Amino acid sequence: MKSQLEQIKQTAINMLQEIQDATELDAWRVKYLGKKGELTALLKQMGKLSADERPVMGQLANEVRETLTNSMEEWKKSIEESMLNARLTHETVDVTIPGKKTAIGHQHPMYIVLDEIKGIFVGMGFESLDGPEIELAEYNFDRLNAEEGHPSRDWSDTFYFDQDSRVMLRSQTSPMQIRAMETRTLPIRIISPGRVYRKDEVDATHSPMFHQVEGLVVDKGITMADLKGTLNTVVEKLYGEGTKTRFRPHHFPFTEPSCEMDVQCHKCSGVGCPTCKYEGWIELLGAGMVHPKVLEGCGIDTNVYSGWAFGIGLERTAMRRFKIADLRLIFENDIRFLEQF
Repeated sequence: MKSQLEQIKQTAINMLQEIQDATELDAWRVKYLGKKGELTALLKQMGKLSADERPVMGQLANEVRETLTNSMEEWKKSIEESMLNARLTHETVDVTIPGKKTAIGHQHPMYIVLDEIKGIFVGMGFESLDGPEIELAEYNFDRLNAEEGHPSRDWSDTFYFDQDSRVMLRSQTSPMQIRAMETRTLPIRIISPGRVYRKDEVDATHSPMFHQVEGLVVDKGITMADLKGTLNTVVEKLYGEGTKTRFRPHHFPFTEPSCEMDVQCHKCSGVGCPTCKYEGWIELLGAGMVHPKVLEGCGIDTNVYSGWAFGIGLERTAMRRFKIADLRLIFENDIRFLEQF
C-alpha cells in the first residue's frame, strides 16, 4: 500500500503540472481527492492491514492527502494569476488613443419650432394647455357652431370610434377653446398644441396626421387689430423681421369675421414653385374673431367680452422656418435629413 500511495502522489503531481485552467483543476481534484477519488478508494482497503500497519499507513495517507491539497492550492493560485495577467494584457487600454465620438441626439425640427412658438406666446402672457386627442364630436364640432350637417364637417371629418359618430380623433385643437372657456376665469390667453387627424391625402403640404397650435384670447375690448398685430409679431419672431404676410377673407363656423393668413413662399420668394403650388404664398393658419354664439354657449356675455382665435399648422411653420420643401420629410425619420438640424 505504501508503494501505491507514493505512485498516486507522484502521478497526481505530474498531472497537476500540465493543468492550464480551473476546469481541468477541478477535474483533477475529483479524480484524486474526491469522495470517489483514487486516494479515497485506496484508503478503503485499510481494513485489510494488520493492527501494526494501520497507524503507519494512515499517517502516510494523511501526508499524501496534505501534499496533494497544498499542491492543488498553490497551482490554483498560479492559474488565477496567469489568467489575470492574460486578461490585463488583452484588455489593456491605450490612453493615448483618441476617444470615440459619442453621437448625441437633438430635437426634431418640428419640436424646435414648437418650443420657439411656446416661448413667444409665453413671453406675451399666454399659458400652454394640453387637451385630449380622443374627443367628443360635441366639442370638436357642435359647441364650435358646426352642428350635424354643417358643410365644414365634410372636409374636416375624421376617424370615429363608434357608429353614432360621437367619439372621434379630433380634427383640430379648437375644442380646447371650449374647454378653456368652460373652466377658466376671464380674461383668457391660452395656446394649445397637439396632434390632430383628418382624411387628407398625403402631398408636399398635407398629411392625415399633423400638429396644430390653437390660440385663444377672450377679454374686454378685443378687436381684429389685436389679432393681426399679434400674429404678425409671432411670424416676424419666427421667420425674421420684414417677413411678408397676407390676410384673406375666409369662413370658419366658430369665428366671425374669419380670415386665413399666408406667408410668402420661402422656396421661391413669391415667384411660384411646386412647394407653394405656383401661388407664391403658403397658407399658415386660419383665424378670426370668436363667434358670439360660441362665447354665449360657454356662458360669456358678448356685450362685455370679445375674443379672437387662431389655429396654426406646426409642420408648415417648420417648413417655412427651416426652408423644407416637402412636409413628408418631417415624418419619414430619415437620419440624413434630421442630422441637418
